[in-house]
Amino acid sequence: MEPISYLQALILGALQGIAEPFPISSLGHAVIFPRLFGWDIHQNDEYFLAFLVATHCATAIVLFGFFFQDWMRIFRGLGRSLRDRRIGSEDNDARLGWVIIVGTIPAAILGLALEHALRDLFASAQSAAAFLIVNGILLLAFESLRRRPPRRGDGEGDSDPRIAKMSFKQALAIGTAQAGALIPGISRSGITMGGGLLSGLSNEDAARYSFLLATPIIAAAGFLKLPDLLGSAGDGVRGQALIGAIAAAFTTYLAVKFLLKFFKTNRLTPFGIYCIVMGTFCTLVFAL
Repeated sequence: MEPISYLQALILGALQGIAEPFPISSLGHAVIFPRLFGWDIHQNDEYFLAFLVATHCATAIVLFGFFFQDWMRIFRGLGRSLRDRRIGSEDNDARLGWVIIVGTIPAAILGLALEHALRDLFASAQSAAAFLIVNGILLLAFESLRRRPPRRGDGEGDSDPRIAKMSFKQALAIGTAQAGALIPGISRSGITMGGGLLSGLSNEDAARYSFLLATPIIAAAGFLKLPDLLGSAGDGVRGQALIGAIAAAFTTYLAVKFLLKFFKTNRLTPFGIYCIVMGTFCTLVFAL
């Protein structure tokens, strides 16, 4: 019997692609949905972690491709800053690159140090549902505490100079807070978007920063563990992983395209309400 069926792989891959960019915790949904559907899949099973590697790699590739031209400008800006040993006062691409790097470093270090401990401690569907409620409360709090309300004209023009004005201290704080996303139920993109709102960014700019910051982190998490999928842990799930990756790539593209338009006129509030309702529903179902 296959450890993951192709239908399960399709559903889980599509779910990863949607839930990673959306501020609703892809890891939390990956833990909750198998339990809801009665699938004999556990979040810490080696074959399931190997399967998730493929979906994360697909998400990272799509995110990089979606913002390919932007990344090329950022790489050139970083190259100029290294060559000149300074960040030019008008070089928004260079500063944006360093804002992303500063936000990535603590997330990467804490991820390597705490990943196994946090996943082992909070890997149950019950705890994922509880932290999904916490995630919803955080999203509502971010909206309530944001430095500026949505305004007419938000998102018009080039958003990168606005994001580049974020201080390195703010980027460091957001990157550190992302370690919370290692707990199933807490959203990486939700924390990043919320941090952007607290820093004075508009919804759309906060979403864009979230996607740019998530790309290297998701890529590192996926590609560093790619040998697991190619090794013994991937036995019996490589075909399913391919299907899951294709589904994740497709839904990631649609999710990012939708969210960049959605946040021109909308807030995090609907996602906060969804997380609270979904988390409460799952908590009651699991308790019964």
